[in-house]
Amino acid sequence: GFNPGLIEVYDNSHVQGLNAVGAFVVFGKNGFIKRKYRKFNISKTNINPGDDYGMLKEVLSRRFAKIKSNNEDETPDLIIIDGGKGHYNLARKVLDELGYFNLNMIAIAKGERRNQGDETFYYNNKKIKINNNVLLFFLQRLRDEAHRFAIFSHRINRKNTFAQSALDKIEGIGKRRKKLLLNHFGSVKLIENASIEDIKKIDGISDLVANKIYNFFNRNSLISKK
Repeated sequence: GFNPGLIEVYDNSHVQGLNAVGAFVVFGKNGFIKRKYRKFNISKTNINPGDDYGMLKEVLSRRFAKIKSNNEDETPDLIIIDGGKGHYNLARKVLDELGYFNLNMIAIAKGERRNQGDETFYYNNKKIKINNNVLLFFLQRLRDEAHRFAIFSHRINRKNTFAQSALDKIEGIGKRRKKLLLNHFGSVKLIENASIEDIKKIDGISDLVANKIYNFFNRNSLISKK
């Protein structure tokens, strides 16, 4: 029987290299363990946009350095990565450098046609053929879940970026005030819906700046209410 124990499945998502996010999902004996899913923000690093190898290296290094340094996260029995031989070799190198020589790993490369059933699998340093449909379907399901989660994390990341850029457009709002606002309200959406009194309550935001913020978000509604 095939009983791998704890599995972590990795995927990356970016749009033209922007807001790159690396993520992994976790599968245990009772199915997916959503509370253990994690995402890594890669856009703050020096990795070039769209550099798949760089992203993979960053995510695996961060993940396994963390497992190594604290005992809370258990080491998976198997990891699955998205990619071909090059990705497999790179991941193996990262894991070996951190001392995880015996960690099982499978790389799934999408085929030319990019459809299911056209994948190539790498395991134990060689290309393998998987003829067992149950196993094949299982691996595809794991990969699809990781992909879904990476894209979902990426969308959230993108929303936050757009949101922050709205605050950047308001004159007189620097990093410090932006932080005050976001800490107080929790999201740009809530700042947008706040009353002028709510904004004035924040320490460090003067009445003048509060008016600017309020007017910035409500200028369009002023026009439409007339």
